[in-house]
Amino acid sequence: MSAPTRTTATLDLTVVVPAYNEEHRLGPTLAAITGHLRENEGRWGTWEVVVVDDGSTDGTRDVVTALTDPRVQLVTSPRNRGKGHALRLGVAASRGARVLVTDADLAAPIEELRVLDKALTEGHAAAIGSRSVPGSTIEHHQHRMRELLGRAGNSLIRRVAVPGIRDTQCGFKLFDGDRARKAFAASRLNGWGIDVEVLQHFRRADWPVAEVPVRWAHQSGSKVRPLDYARVLAELTALKTRALRPADLLAVGLFLLMAIALYAGRWLDPAGRYLPDSLQDQNQWEWFFAVTADNVSHFRNPLFTDLQGFPDGVNLMANTVMLGLSVPFTPITLLAGPAITLALVMTLGLTATATAWYWLIVKRVVRQRGAAFAGAVLATFAPPMISHANAHPNFVVLFMMPLIIDRALRLCEGERVRRNGAVLGLMAAYQIFLGEEPLLLAAMGMALFALAYAVVRRDVARAAWRPLLRGLLTGVAVCLPIVAFPLYWQFFGPQSYHSVLHGDNAGNSPLALFSFAERSLIAGDADRANDLSLNPTEQNAFYGWPLAALAFAIVVRLWERPAVKALAFTTVAAAFLSLGPEFRIPLADTVVPGPWALLADKPLFESVIEGRVAMVCAPALGILLAIAVERLAGTRKLSTRCFGTLAVVLAVLPIVPAPLKSVDRVEVPAFIADGMWKSYVGKGESLVPVPLPDPGNAEALHWQTAAGLGFRLPGGYFNGPYGENRVGIYGAAPRFTSNMLRDVRYQGVAPTIGDNWRAQARKDFAFWKAGVLVLAPQHNDGLLRETLEQLTGEPGRWTGGVWVWDLHDGS
Repeated sequence: MSAPTRTTATLDLTVVVPAYNEEHRLGPTLAAITGHLRENEGRWGTWEVVVVDDGSTDGTRDVVTALTDPRVQLVTSPRNRGKGHALRLGVAASRGARVLVTDADLAAPIEELRVLDKALTEGHAAAIGSRSVPGSTIEHHQHRMRELLGRAGNSLIRRVAVPGIRDTQCGFKLFDGDRARKAFAASRLNGWGIDVEVLQHFRRADWPVAEVPVRWAHQSGSKVRPLDYARVLAELTALKTRALRPADLLAVGLFLLMAIALYAGRWLDPAGRYLPDSLQDQNQWEWFFAVTADNVSHFRNPLFTDLQGFPDGVNLMANTVMLGLSVPFTPITLLAGPAITLALVMTLGLTATATAWYWLIVKRVVRQRGAAFAGAVLATFAPPMISHANAHPNFVVLFMMPLIIDRALRLCEGERVRRNGAVLGLMAAYQIFLGEEPLLLAAMGMALFALAYAVVRRDVARAAWRPLLRGLLTGVAVCLPIVAFPLYWQFFGPQSYHSVLHGDNAGNSPLALFSFAERSLIAGDADRANDLSLNPTEQNAFYGWPLAALAFAIVVRLWERPAVKALAFTTVAAAFLSLGPEFRIPLADTVVPGPWALLADKPLFESVIEGRVAMVCAPALGILLAIAVERLAGTRKLSTRCFGTLAVVLAVLPIVPAPLKSVDRVEVPAFIADGMWKSYVGKGESLVPVPLPDPGNAEALHWQTAAGLGFRLPGGYFNGPYGENRVGIYGAAPRFTSNMLRDVRYQGVAPTIGDNWRAQARKDFAFWKAGVLVLAPQHNDGLLRETLEQLTGEPGRWTGGVWVWDLHDGS
């Protein structure tokens, strides 16, 4: 890049030297600088030295005023405010076409000015001396601890503020004068972070910066104290915060408000409100957070518990406990309870997911912030996401997916393959602890996009596959050691299973892709949605025909763009896969094979609810929408802009979500809430709710969390093994008595209780190590009570709002 037209420089070179209490070191430094410049005036031309006294309390000013050379000037500050403030004063007073800033200790000798000057002559706007690039020489090292802190700080700076520059803090930098004056005038930091702030300004202005190796020697009397490293960290945080654009902050704020509005009913009373469309999932997820916090606080294995499914227990790694969040949220769970934790995770998780998609779209797809916001909203608040928002945090807390996609794209570009591959491996490992099925679905979506993009851009694919493969292999090498034991525990540990059966076909109906979800604010149709889905938490499609029509129009209009072609293929392919192993053609009785049949019996895929593959369409449609909105915003033709905007609004408006339904929670019986159960349940025994908790009725899990996990439960709502083949089922392996009690509850018919049933009940009670049977008021509770009296030979006792049978009485 050519040098800018100089409008303020009247000299060729200014040397700026900040000084604070440098009475002893400043004299030799100024002598070395002025001596070198005098001896080389043919090269450096006209020059000046500006010394900035930063409120010194010793004789620093006297050292400067004692000099007779008028080219050495003194700028003073009434009090000490920091290196940043001193440099800002000095550069503002400079008149040079080039400005050198150097520390008062002259750790890099003035003779190194020539190598910096060479870089500016070659077209760079700044040249910074570096101790970390090949060719540099360190003649005298700092103390080992100071050097380690410096390296750690530079590593952090590279990641946070100025990627690619290894040594931002070396106090020897040469700038183009006019650009230096602009950058320092725009700076705000007063401390050591000024170097980073100015370099960041150069980077954003696209002014090229060269990092040049120099000779350097540590000088005694450094003014950098250990506490200053913490101050630099604080300044970096402030710098990062100020770097955020107002539009970005507004977007994140709106995402948060949208998430809060979605859960408004629960936030009225998080511990006392329930999402009925979650079925029993809210009880289950609160229990997951509670049991993880209990395991962590008692230093127990977080991968297993026998609090549910007693006595066999539950393989927590084989269930979606989201250790990546349930572990760090342990303090909140212990202090505020699992209901608060779940509400926070769902609300903040949606916000973080939307923010991550917004970041990715801005970085990779469009520059227009409004377009990126529209795309992120659709990707995060699409109908299938709202369906899972009832109580499936593993399918709404997806903020890692955009980060993983971005890291994979860096590998395709060949950018720092080993490092980015390692980071990708760490990200994948963390996502495994958030949810494996979402990671599998995301990988499918990325594979579909990559396949389509490789077809339309073969040149890009040929250049990308080698670094991508190397990076993926590095990622696997990093990820596997982290997740190897948890995955071993999941697939081979206690209470592990081989697959979960969801029925013959859990795919979407083709009509579901074009219909409207139950929670769509304007066009919602509960009866229609429930007819076309497994349940309210699995409405995995329902994008609506207007959005499908808009997407088709976008693809046709922007077909020349390779990314649009790849996104279109990804959307159609994911929607087609989500139909399952077979599907019925709408308005006909013809059933045809679906592409999922090729994957249905493969490892990992066999446990996937295939209808969820349609969730891949949400971010793909969101990115298409962002591209279209940016295109509309840049259109000069007013009619095109108006009609295009109207089409977008009409397509999106029908799927705007309504707040999730919430109701008052079923009150926990006083027998549980007041601790009456404690006199009935001995050490090693369990409390047996009647009927036993299962996926259809898991209110007993809420009892257990309300009691601080003080007792164990047989039965429950989790995934566990069944039979010799260890096939995965929902809930505990059934027993004769548990099945019979469940049938009485739901069918209202009890068998004739004879000696055979009583003997079987004693055997099952012994297996569960039951201390007490508890019957709460419910449907068919009278018949259940009669059945229990016949099984135990004893009448129940009404206490604490429930009927109880104390099995220690010999029953």
